[in-house]
Amino acid sequence: MYTHLYSLPSAVETPDDELDAPVPPIEAVLFDFANTLFRMVPTDVFLLRVWQAAGRDVAELDIESLVREVRAAGLLPHVQAAQVGRDLDVQRHREATRVWFGEVPQLAGIVDLAYEAVLAQENWFPYTDTAPVLRALERRGIPVGVVSNIVWDVRRDLEAAGVGDAVRAYALSYQLNCEKPDPRLFLKACADLGADPRRTVMVGDNPAQDGGAVACGLRALILPAEPRTGDRGLDSVLRLLG
Repeated sequence: MYTHLYSLPSAVETPDDELDAPVPPIEAVLFDFANTLFRMVPTDVFLLRVWQAAGRDVAELDIESLVREVRAAGLLPHVQAAQVGRDLDVQRHREATRVWFGEVPQLAGIVDLAYEAVLAQENWFPYTDTAPVLRALERRGIPVGVVSNIVWDVRRDLEAAGVGDAVRAYALSYQLNCEKPDPRLFLKACADLGADPRRTVMVGDNPAQDGGAVACGLRALILPAEPRTGDRGLDSVLRLLG
């Protein structure tokens, strides 16, 4: 009666003669970018920077009120609808963000400035365990790729953090015109690494997007969706490798 549970759609089928074989060891790792390797500065810090960049008087800023406005606007149905497919290209991302910030009264007149701040390198930083874990994987000879729904080339961020050489492959939504959980992103990264999907793990924070890697035969490690600012818990990957 439970047969249907084993008939879920898959982008990669495991040969029947391998179904009872030992589970292959992990020989490659894919990481999500935002909220996995890097995160944006806290919302209040981001908004304060936007306010200052606009030349507005900080003394007139009620940061708690502005944070509430931004979060409330993000829950509006039409704002959420505008975010669908936003990471397919830069223009769609810009318009989706403009719809969101356009619902924030205190950002009136500086929406475009706020959007540019979303993309600014200075507003993104690596977790404290990003570099140590990437270097540990490098020492073990484990190839690493980044698979991300994003609209800029995140190589700039990894290079700025001094770990650009630790990542060998990138599969970015705006370059491939598809978003996770589309199998093409995971398979492209695996192909570029020369890695067998069944011997690869995808690490991310979004069950629906990053967890989609399992349909390609990968394993998935989903980190808690919490606004951490120190270690992300990426050393879990190293424990998986043994």
